[in-house]
Amino acid sequence: MKDVELNEVDQEKQLMTRETQKNGCVKVTVPEKAGAKYTGLSKDELIKITSTAGWVRTRRALLFLFVLGWVGMLAGAIVIIVQAPRCKPIPEMNWWNEGPLYKISDVNEFSEKGLKGVEEKLDYLTQMKVKGLILDLLDTERAKQLQTLDLVSVKSAIDTENDLKSLLDQAHKKDISIVLNLTEMASDWLNNVTSNVEKLKEAWFKGFGGIFLSELKGITTTKSWQTIQAMFNKTKESKVALMGSVTGLSVDDVSHLMKHSGVDLHLTELPDPAELGLIKKLYSRHPQTNLGWSLGSLASRTPAWPIRLYQMLLFTLPGTPVFSAGDEVGLKAGEKPQIMWDLENPVEEKNVTAKTLREERIAIRSFFKALSDLRGRERSLLHGEYVSFNTTDTSLAFLRLWDQSERFLTAINWGNDPVTMTLSHSDLPAQAQVRLSTDAANLVVHSMVSLKKLQLGPSQAVLLSYPYSG
Repeated sequence: MKDVELNEVDQEKQLMTRETQKNGCVKVTVPEKAGAKYTGLSKDELIKITSTAGWVRTRRALLFLFVLGWVGMLAGAIVIIVQAPRCKPIPEMNWWNEGPLYKISDVNEFSEKGLKGVEEKLDYLTQMKVKGLILDLLDTERAKQLQTLDLVSVKSAIDTENDLKSLLDQAHKKDISIVLNLTEMASDWLNNVTSNVEKLKEAWFKGFGGIFLSELKGITTTKSWQTIQAMFNKTKESKVALMGSVTGLSVDDVSHLMKHSGVDLHLTELPDPAELGLIKKLYSRHPQTNLGWSLGSLASRTPAWPIRLYQMLLFTLPGTPVFSAGDEVGLKAGEKPQIMWDLENPVEEKNVTAKTLREERIAIRSFFKALSDLRGRERSLLHGEYVSFNTTDTSLAFLRLWDQSERFLTAINWGNDPVTMTLSHSDLPAQAQVRLSTDAANLVVHSMVSLKKLQLGPSQAVLLSYPYSG
């Protein structure tokens, strides 16, 4: 019984023995002292304490400091806003100013599937950031019969009206406008105001984004030109463009035509680099939204490797770059654009020369795409000011800048000897970053180069950038 009574004793009342100490089963309870419970101050006591003079002065001081700090921050924000430089308003841009235009002279050569094949290549054109697709006449069966020619009807061996409608719909979804190229139209055809000009009206009813006319100087003297101008002026809200080419004219004649023709985009062949002074003159007289540049005959008389120099010029000059199918890979005159699609599915090349040529064309296309990407997202390249540096017979350099955006500097040497450029402008820093270069060995992308003595090798070009400094 004594053992039972001992086990029933509360654990905290057991004696500390060596065994219980070892097992740790004994609890020690500290009794609470009577009256030691903390209850805090009552509401009346708190009100009485906070109403004292010391607490009142403290609260007022803290409130004053809070209001003073808030007013100071507000005043500082106002000062920053007032003193901050004003952002320049973005000029109005049309769809034909936002990216390159792409000319397909022969749909059947571009793709064996005709218009259906062009539709299949819309994703490819989107990757190249193309904004407009210029197509030649679709009525190929009666292209030479001007009196019965239907501008917007499809009459060919492989294409149908549904193919055209599908192409227009899919291009619209991908933000690409289709422009109808009337290069084959003679000025005599446009003199027939009653019938042929009416055919032009049908073009945009079918969803075309514009009409392209060749040799504007001759067309603007026809008796139907005022009717054409009035017709297109009614379509300005729908962004239907009237485009035309200008060739063989002096700077003054081109300037006069741009001022009085009412054409939205004047396309001029890019002159030899040594004659680029006309670009500066046209830019100083007219908004760059009306300027367009194409390679023209340069692509045929230039070897494949320096085509990148002209690609850089077209993408970095003020105005809209216009390319023919194949210019993005450096196709020579006489080569069909179908060669481009062989690059997408390369076969094992046993011929070393053919393999080298294919790799070179892929590199040229990558260079084209990188330039197109830069132009599409950089404001200085898209609509920035144009500042030309001193040029020589074999080299040139110019600057594109816009407000507080990043600046871009283009330098090109098309000669056979290296050149050292000494660039001087108040906006130029000591160094700039290489963004794109045709000389990967000496001008590595993302590297920094000195602008005091910029060195370029033979037939090399570089695109540099530096931030706005304030």
